[in-house]
Amino acid sequence: MRIRSLGVIDDAVVELSPGFTAVTGETGAGKTMVVTSLGLLLGGRADPALVRIGAKSAVVEGRITVPAESSALVRAEEAGAELDDGALLISRTVSAEGRSRAHLGGRSVPVGVLAELSDELVAVHGQTDQQGLLKLSRQRQALDRYAGDAVAVPLAKYTAAYRRLRAVTAELDEITTRARERAQEADMLRFGLDEIAGVEPRAGEDAELAAEAERLGHAEALASAATAAHAALAGNPEDPEGVDASTLVAGAHRALEAVRSHDPALAGLAERIGEIGILLGDVAGELAGYADDLDADPLRLAAVEERRAALNQLTRKYGENIDAVLAWAEQSAARLTELDGDDERIGELTAERDALRDELAGLAQALTDARTDAAERFGAAVTAELASLAMPHARVTLDIRQTEVAEGGDGVEVGGRTVAYGPTGVDEVELLLAPHPGAPPRPIAKGASGGELSRVMLAVEVVFAGTDPVPTYLFDEVDAGVGGKAAVEIGRRLARLAKSAQVVVVTHLPQVAAFADRQLLVEKTNDGSVTRSGVKILEGEERIRELSRMLAGQEDSETARAHAEELLATARADG
Repeated sequence: MRIRSLGVIDDAVVELSPGFTAVTGETGAGKTMVVTSLGLLLGGRADPALVRIGAKSAVVEGRITVPAESSALVRAEEAGAELDDGALLISRTVSAEGRSRAHLGGRSVPVGVLAELSDELVAVHGQTDQQGLLKLSRQRQALDRYAGDAVAVPLAKYTAAYRRLRAVTAELDEITTRARERAQEADMLRFGLDEIAGVEPRAGEDAELAAEAERLGHAEALASAATAAHAALAGNPEDPEGVDASTLVAGAHRALEAVRSHDPALAGLAERIGEIGILLGDVAGELAGYADDLDADPLRLAAVEERRAALNQLTRKYGENIDAVLAWAEQSAARLTELDGDDERIGELTAERDALRDELAGLAQALTDARTDAAERFGAAVTAELASLAMPHARVTLDIRQTEVAEGGDGVEVGGRTVAYGPTGVDEVELLLAPHPGAPPRPIAKGASGGELSRVMLAVEVVFAGTDPVPTYLFDEVDAGVGGKAAVEIGRRLARLAKSAQVVVVTHLPQVAAFADRQLLVEKTNDGSVTRSGVKILEGEERIRELSRMLAGQEDSETARAHAEELLATARADG
C-alpha cells in the first residue's frame, strides 16, 4: 500500500510479507493509520477528519493478489476492472470536504464494490471484535458462523417461516382486536345498502327528474308561450287579418323568384329565403306539437317531487349525486363481503399460525442440534488454541439453553417444553471459561482476567481464521493485556497461522513481533513545523534496536539487546 496525507502519515509505502508481517511503533506514531488505510481500500467509511491537516485529500493505493478462481475476481471483472500482472490495483481518495472516490483495476467504481470484495479478501479482527464477542448475541453469531451450512441452511428456512408467522399473527391480532369496530362498520354498511336498495335509484335519475319537475311546474306558462310563438310564425286561425312570419317570408321569396334569373347573387338570396321558409314551417309544426303534448298534470308533479325527495335523502348521506351514491354502494358491498368473511379468515389464519409454529418447532430443534454439535467442536478447537497460548489447563465450552414460557404464553414446543423463540431460533448461546482444573465454567466476561480474556478472544479469532476462506488476516492489537510467556506463545501461534495465509498484526509486544517474517516500523519525526510519519522495513541491527525499544523503552540497553536477539533466535528456531 501507499498512504498519503492520512492522519499523521505524510507519505509512506507499506510492503507486507506474504507470510507474517508485524507493524510496530511508538504510541501515536500512526500504526492505526495502517489498519485504517486497509479499511479504506476495503470499502470502509470515509471520514474527512482522517485527512492530514493542510492537505486537500488523503489517498490510499493498494496492490492485491487475488486467487484466480475466486468470486472476488469475477466481481471485479464485472465492474470493469483489469488485472495488472495478476493483481488488482485499488485506490481510494477522501477529500477534506468529505467526498470519496474509489478506483478498481483502473476503473472508477462505487465504494460498495470494494466492500463486496473485502469479505473474500481480508478478515479483520480487532479489539472492537473482542468487546463485541462479550455480548451473547455475538457469541451466538460466532457459533453459527463456525458451524457453516449445518446451521445456515435450517436458519434460512427458520427465518422465512418466522417472518411469515409474524405477519400472520399481526393480521390475526388486527382482526380479532378490532372485531367490535369491524362489526359496527358492517352494520353501518348494511343499513346504507338496505336504504339504497329500498329506493332503487337509476344512474342519472336525479338529473332527469329535476328537468321534469321544472317543466311540470311551469306547464301553463310554457304552453302559452308555445302557442303565441306558433301564432307569430304560422298565423292565428281566429285572426285571418293578422300578419305572421311565414306569410311575410313567403311574400319575400315570391318577389325574388320573379327576377332571380337576371342576377346570380339575387338568386342565391332567394334560395336562402326559401330555406328560411322551410325552417319556419318546421319550427311552427314542432311548437304546435309541443303545446298539444305538454302535460300539466299536478298529480304527476307531486309524484316527481316525492321521488326527488327520496333521492335527495340518499345524496345527503352517500354521495353528491345518484351516480356517486351507486358507486358508494358498489364499494360498500365489496367491503361488506370482506368484513363478513372475517370469521372464515380468522379460521384460516389460526390454522396457518398453528402450522407455522409446528414448522418452527421442527426447524428450531434442528438448529439446536446443529449448534450443539458445532459447540462441542468449537469449544475443543478454542481450548486447543489456548493450550498454544500458555493456558494449557483452561477449558472453553459453550452453554446452549432455552427460556421456558408460562403455559399459554407465546412460545413453541421444543423437546416437550414451551420455550421462547425469536428470529434466530430458541437458543441462547454463552461462551464459558474454566481457567484451571476444578474451576467451575463461568461466562468469559466474568471468569477471565484481562490477559486471559485477550488470549481467549485471540484463540476464538484464530479458530475463525481457520474456517474463513480468505487469504489475508489482520489482527489489530488483539494481544493487548498479554505479556511474558503468553506473548511468546501468541507470536508462535500467529507464525504457524501465517504458513497457510497472509497475517498482518499491529502489535506493541516484542515477543509477537519477533516471530514475524517482516517487521514494519511506523516512525514519526518532527522537523519543527510538520509531523511526518513513514513506514520502513526493519532488518538486522534496526530490527534489534526496535525490539529493544519495545522491551525496555531503550534502544541501546545491552540487556534489552540481548533479550531481543534471544527472541529472534527463538522465533527462527521455532520456524
